[in-house]
Amino acid sequence: MKLYYSPGACSLSPHIVLHEAGLPCELVLASTKSHKLQDGTDYYAINPKGSVPLLELDSGERLTEGPAIVQYLADQVPDRKLAPPFGTLARYRLMEWLNFITSELHKSFGVFFTPGMPDEAKEIHRTRLRQKLQWVDGQLAGKAYLMGDDFTVADAYLFTVTNWADFTKVEIADLTNLQAFRQRMQERPSVQAAMKHEGLIK
Repeated sequence: MKLYYSPGACSLSPHIVLHEAGLPCELVLASTKSHKLQDGTDYYAINPKGSVPLLELDSGERLTEGPAIVQYLADQVPDRKLAPPFGTLARYRLMEWLNFITSELHKSFGVFFTPGMPDEAKEIHRTRLRQKLQWVDGQLAGKAYLMGDDFTVADAYLFTVTNWADFTKVEIADLTNLQAFRQRMQERPSVQAAMKHEGLIK
């Protein structure tokens, strides 16, 4: 397999999951600015959307969209319990979280990376995003992870997008449950390995 990624982008989520799953994978750096690979290859020729992550399977098939990729990876190693089994309510709860993170958090953070976005618009989005994160903080009360005591692929995604809070000046320091969650995530070997590879930590 190959995972096309960009340091600190949403592709960090499947990168973490790959370490959790213990699956071998070639990591290919794809610039989100130039949309080129390190050898000069046009990334649009690989993914017409131009975004990361993209997972290329050994068969040559390609998967895009982080929530789909992390579920695929989890299902390759069911014994690791990175996602509940299909058909169970717990699996739909996982999909519920992945959908919320991608549509309400990821896309909301994305506004701040849009060139030319007026400061007034950013402030409106900052306030709304803060409200959504306060709700997440409440959902984490009494839990180690989003689904309870056990890590799932949704946790990798939440950790990844909340990493953008400092850069976008979205205040989360007082969200104690979210901060405790982030600390637990930072201590996981999979998170440390992925972040070191991407140059995010030493």
